[in-house]
Amino acid sequence: MLKKIRQAVAVISIVMVTLLFVDFTGTAARWFGWMAKIQFLPALLSANLVIVAVLILLTLLLGRLYCSVICPLGIMQDIFGAAGKKARKNRYSYSRPKSILRYTMLTLMVIAIVFGIGAFVALLAPYSAYGRIAQTMLAPVWAYGNNLLASWAEARDSYAFYTVDILPRAALTLTVAAMTLIVLGYLAWRNGRTYCNTICPVGTLLGFFSRYSWLRPVIDTSKCNGCGLCARNCKAACINSKEHTIDLSRCVTCFDCINKCHKGAISYTTRRAAAPVTAATTDSSRRQFMAVTATMATAAALKAQEKTVDGGLATIVDKKIPARKTRIVPPGAVSLRNLTSHCTACQLCVSACPNGVLRPSTELDTLMQPESSYERGYCRPECNLCSQVCPTGAIIPVSREDKSSIQIGHAVWVKANCVPLTDGVECGNCARHCPAGAITMVLSNPADEESPKIPVVNTERCIGCGACENLCPARPFSAIYVEGHESHRTI
Repeated sequence: MLKKIRQAVAVISIVMVTLLFVDFTGTAARWFGWMAKIQFLPALLSANLVIVAVLILLTLLLGRLYCSVICPLGIMQDIFGAAGKKARKNRYSYSRPKSILRYTMLTLMVIAIVFGIGAFVALLAPYSAYGRIAQTMLAPVWAYGNNLLASWAEARDSYAFYTVDILPRAALTLTVAAMTLIVLGYLAWRNGRTYCNTICPVGTLLGFFSRYSWLRPVIDTSKCNGCGLCARNCKAACINSKEHTIDLSRCVTCFDCINKCHKGAISYTTRRAAAPVTAATTDSSRRQFMAVTATMATAAALKAQEKTVDGGLATIVDKKIPARKTRIVPPGAVSLRNLTSHCTACQLCVSACPNGVLRPSTELDTLMQPESSYERGYCRPECNLCSQVCPTGAIIPVSREDKSSIQIGHAVWVKANCVPLTDGVECGNCARHCPAGAITMVLSNPADEESPKIPVVNTERCIGCGACENLCPARPFSAIYVEGHESHRTI
């Protein structure tokens, strides 16, 4: 019964989280946005101490239930593990804990968070890893299915669905997501929760608390016949059937062992019924943890990838990203430093952006964290979806009214690219479409009334939305582009 309840809750959880990343209407974000906010690492980075305390308390009461029913990456591994179980039953076996590796990865994660090494955090954060898989691999499939339904409905004079653009995914993020899915899927199919109990820093941290959980699986030696069936079905490899012990730091509270034991020798009961943890064992674990915490991490080389995309105008020439001195981050990010120190690169904001403005960074220090670029669209002043869905505090909530007064950058005019000067035609696209009224067209030669008009930018009024850059007809580089600000300000 316990296993069925756990499975039902897990299915509901992963469906809600997945909908956050694949739903393009924003409905899922309004209904299930809280699911992203109760993930452990996002709650920790957003300093949501209430959620962190609740999750730790849940672990102290029930064990690592978070890893079984809340963490989407853990649930995904269970799905692959179930497929492997159909291929070969009773395939698991007990293995000794890889404590040095576990605490080393946890220590490196802590160091990465403290020193803002975003690439390391992005790669190891379990919720973010699943988010990248859902956003880069599942969302296009969802959108394609929607477009098929829209075409089918339109042929029958029904407009219950509408077609959406399927934007290309960043090659680096897609590659990382695919490799994550393949590696973790294979490990789970073959060995169960290997990743959760050797690499995942959240699993290691919660495992430290789950040693002292009030409710826990306990082996009754008077009933156990030593068949080892529990150990051969334990995906966490934490049951030593020969010594009748369970490593609670690795147990993910899946209840598989209880379900498999034909003698009723395993029960989910209170701590009093369990064998006491000896002082020697506790001291050894603490010494191990303190020793590994001293390990230091280093950063490596970087390589940026140039991106091009069709600007959507009549001239079929790809627009290229200008060489910005400072990258642009969305309103609500407050500053580059705030975004870098809080973001886990889960891609939820990228998935929520309806204008194709946000995409993953390819810089090593901000790997896969969101940045703005205006080849596909611009940041519309009335849209604040990214600030509403971010679970970590990397992008704080911003109202639509406040957003129109937040300056994330300023426009810069490039004389050599401006079509009135290069082609001798009238333009003024940037001035007509500037929502802040920060661009004015003036005579290029004040002494000549017939001279072509060129744009002049009022940097005090410009909010950096990118409408001018996006709608500029110049190719391959716009004649006006946005330079980001390290710290945002209100104008």
